[in-house]
Amino acid sequence: MEFSQEENRGKPNQKRLESIDFLRGLVIIIMALDHTRDYFHNSAYYFNPEDLSQTNAPLFFTRWITHYCAPVFVFLAGTAVFLQGLRKTKNELSVFLLKRGLWLIMVELLLISLLRTFNPAFIFINLQVIWAIGVSMIFLAAIIRLSPKYILIFSIVLIAGHHVLDTIHVDGNGGLAFCWAVLHDAKSFVFGEHTVVVKYPVLPWIGIMALGYYLGSLYTPSFDPIKRKKILKYLGWGSILLFLILRFSNSYGDASLWQTQSRFSFTIMSFFNVTKYPPSLLYTLMTLGPALLILAFAERPMNKQADKVLIFGRVPMFFYLAHIVLIHLLALPAMAIQGRPISDMVLTTSVVKAPQLKGYGFDLPVVYLVWAAVIVMLYPLCKWFGVYKQKHQKTKKWLSYF
Repeated sequence: MEFSQEENRGKPNQKRLESIDFLRGLVIIIMALDHTRDYFHNSAYYFNPEDLSQTNAPLFFTRWITHYCAPVFVFLAGTAVFLQGLRKTKNELSVFLLKRGLWLIMVELLLISLLRTFNPAFIFINLQVIWAIGVSMIFLAAIIRLSPKYILIFSIVLIAGHHVLDTIHVDGNGGLAFCWAVLHDAKSFVFGEHTVVVKYPVLPWIGIMALGYYLGSLYTPSFDPIKRKKILKYLGWGSILLFLILRFSNSYGDASLWQTQSRFSFTIMSFFNVTKYPPSLLYTLMTLGPALLILAFAERPMNKQADKVLIFGRVPMFFYLAHIVLIHLLALPAMAIQGRPISDMVLTTSVVKAPQLKGYGFDLPVVYLVWAAVIVMLYPLCKWFGVYKQKHQKTKKWLSYF
């Protein structure tokens, strides 16, 4: 049975897809806040906002809320793959995943690296979420041939079991060390004048995408929507409860243990300060639990505000690329306003590690204002591209990569 937005517009399937687009749009809007903070906040170039010895509650939670973006993005990518499979054979879907995965890896290496640094010499390459999605899709090309039961087991083993590898490290700058970093151990590598940072080791991300693929079966046209909402609620609340139990016990699921602090607000921050690189079991439970609840509660007619969020959720790749370049471009006049050379925004390392940016930046309210401006400016562009994609996606195959 084929399944597409166009063929099912106005039918019950539409709400299912709208709930997915709504959640995706919500998290990518939040994602833009984190990247705006990187390029505009005055403390970004001095310390990590999750460093409890230097941060404060507003800054910590400005960073913390953006933790929901990557796992939801990867999870929903798996769900989207399942929905693609409703109108493809397994062979066709595998080929599609291989091509899409390789394309995303190249986008991360070439285009996103350039947009983040504005440095055509590619001195600094940071392998982040688009890279992780690309590699995960390549693995998923083989995984989809397993029965659903084994896909679920595979995803849980990777998400919950990768911590047994935490004590394994490979020293050096060679091929074996790089391969291990790609799989599990985040690390930086220097090759001559070029630095490559493996920030998103892929093992747990493959598990998250595989889980999204498995739960994509909830969105088949024949699946009872009442039953689906119940399952999503049980899974969401269950994930949150398991997170709380494991986190309180400090027993398993995250190498960073929480501790009682001198102030209650900092104790709360310590409790929620879980590991993202690579994503711990607790990080995954903490982020995907609420996301599943949003998917359940979003299955209702959208109001005008939610419709605006849908605009972004329907063109996630376009938004991702556009928001990176826009934030970086806005940082150029911001540098000039503070009397600093705009050439300092041509980077040879991560923006938050750039020594020339120390002393630059603005307070947190300005960051939020710039973030709001970015969203407002991108809204008409995303709306236009969404209409263009819907109109031409059957005749212009390259649109499937955006």
